[in-house]
Amino acid sequence: MLEGNRVSPISVRGFAVASATAVTAVGSVVGVASGSTAQPNDAEATAADSTLLADIPAGQLAQVQTASLTQQADTQAIAADVSAKKVAEETARKEAAKTAQEKKDAAEKAEQAAKERAEAEAKTKAAKASGPASFPVQSSYSIAQIQAMARSVVSSDQFQCFSNIVDHESSWNYRAVNASSGAYGLFQALPGSKMSSVGSDWQTNPATQIKWGLNYMDSRYGSPCEAWSFWQANNWY
Repeated sequence: MLEGNRVSPISVRGFAVASATAVTAVGSVVGVASGSTAQPNDAEATAADSTLLADIPAGQLAQVQTASLTQQADTQAIAADVSAKKVAEETARKEAAKTAQEKKDAAEKAEQAAKERAEAEAKTKAAKASGPASFPVQSSYSIAQIQAMARSVVSSDQFQCFSNIVDHESSWNYRAVNASSGAYGLFQALPGSKMSSVGSDWQTNPATQIKWGLNYMDSRYGSPCEAWSFWQANNWY
């Protein structure tokens, strides 16, 4: 029964208190003064029955309980912070690994593309050096033969543009002559004699004309496709 601000003596099995400053554990109260009977086999019986916690002010008891709850909350908060930090670190590690792999893949693709370009350029140079010259000289040539000559020296990615220009200029007639200007051959060179820089047989050998035409497009425009873009805009090149 309450007497003023104090509590009656009570039988104690143990009362544990802990605060942020390491309050000493003394057990937890499990009995009441009115007729509480200790169990013989209770592991805490001996210590509890011999101890009486009397005259503890109610306000002090509340403070101890509050300190204990506060410490528990702080401990839980610290554990949550540690867990969150581990999750953040693992996420950052995975993201860094992903980024590194993406960069590696991009570098490998770029390296492969550069290798393929170099191989294509090497093939084109080799073809330019020996392509048309490998065709035997004939008294006349079919369009299919002339186109085969062109394919042997013009890279596959540029051939369609090259062909478009020849289609519009001469329809693949290596003896075509413009009645007004005198422009001559597959590319309607003006004058036609400028093709002699490649070979003296420029009038009769389409291989000579093809070599000259490709050199002209590369030197003046950068490539057959660049030459074709100019032609489309101006109807000449």
